[in-house]
Amino acid sequence: MHRRGRLIDRLGDSIALAQTFRALADHGSAPSRRRYAIDPIRAVRGFRRLVADKEDTVQVFEIMSALSGRSIPHGYLRMLKSDEGGRQAYLAAEFARRLDDAAWLAGLPEGSVGASYRDFVAARGFSAEGLAQESRKVADVEIDAAHPNGWYARRLRDIHDVWHVLTGYGTDALGEACVVAFSYPQTRSAGFAFIAAGAALEFEKLRKGHPYGAAIWQAYRHGRQAACLPAIDYEALFSEPLRAARARLHIASPTQYEAVPRAARNGYRFDEHPSGDL
Repeated sequence: MHRRGRLIDRLGDSIALAQTFRALADHGSAPSRRRYAIDPIRAVRGFRRLVADKEDTVQVFEIMSALSGRSIPHGYLRMLKSDEGGRQAYLAAEFARRLDDAAWLAGLPEGSVGASYRDFVAARGFSAEGLAQESRKVADVEIDAAHPNGWYARRLRDIHDVWHVLTGYGTDALGEACVVAFSYPQTRSAGFAFIAAGAALEFEKLRKGHPYGAAIWQAYRHGRQAACLPAIDYEALFSEPLRAARARLHIASPTQYEAVPRAARNGYRFDEHPSGDL
């Protein structure tokens, strides 16, 4: 009976401890709710500005901040489920430093992912640091936080243009819409879905007979079929032949996107900017 009494006492202590932890969690839940709150009005305003100027990259980060919810912490935890993803998270390397390392990029073999990326950004005057500076213009983004979630958010930001290269989508309006559609199943961030769906509607308003919607939908399906790109070793990937990398990562050819004439890929800006992508 004495031993049974002690067991009951310990059980009571455990219940009390659990209740204490639950109270602490509830106490801290309000800031968490605010941090992960969805703000559709802010997203709509950002999208309208983006429609007016697709080069206004800040609006993309505004939309993502408004609609990302818990996709960043959930995405980080999904990354840990694979061996390579866990290794990358453990190393926590800031790949942006490599992306702006001109000497390292120059030494990569022709035809490789890295050489293709080098040519891609050089033709457009892009840089990883330039994209990072744009992201910092959004006041409530904690992307520079010394935290695993901050590191994961920076990783997604920094590899955006790498995904352009891997998927074959350009930086015209349709190409950007396709990349974000591809990114949605990869990250499960509602911001990507919102931008892709909004862009599809804007393109369809043109009624020019091109498969805009089909291209964006195909990009989404390709994102679902592809390997988990946030979890891969990008430094090793950059030395791999681009064609072989696409096959290994199950990234299909963007046939619907390619079916749209280059000059028509800027969609709602078609009449103003007929040149299309670079």
